[in-house]
Amino acid sequence: MNKYKNNRMQIDRYVFDSQLEGTRYRQLKLLERAGEISNLKLQVPFLLQDSFRKNGKTYRKIEYIADFVYEEKGQTIVEDTKGMKTDVFKIKQKLFEYKYPNLTLKIVTKEEV
Repeated sequence: MNKYKNNRMQIDRYVFDSQLEGTRYRQLKLLERAGEISNLKLQVPFLLQDSFRKNGKTYRKIEYIADFVYEEKGQTIVEDTKGMKTDVFKIKQKLFEYKYPNLTLKIVTKEEV
């Protein structure tokens, strides 16, 4: 169990951080088999800010790692499963929306799965 009280689960060869994420993976695999989505990828990193140095200090890069990325009707969908939106996620979401205006970020909650 992790700090958000999620139970990890394994499906196929993947370990998911929560049952919500694992359940959504199963749904997306079915959609992919049915031909409704394609090119499903897991844990895809997106650079939000490069690392940099200032006054002798190095600041690490900021990345957002999407749970899933896939193609749907000719559009790239970046998807994240969330039981709750943390403050850190809210900031990363804003940075993502700014840096990647041509991508759709879809948040899936437990009510939608």
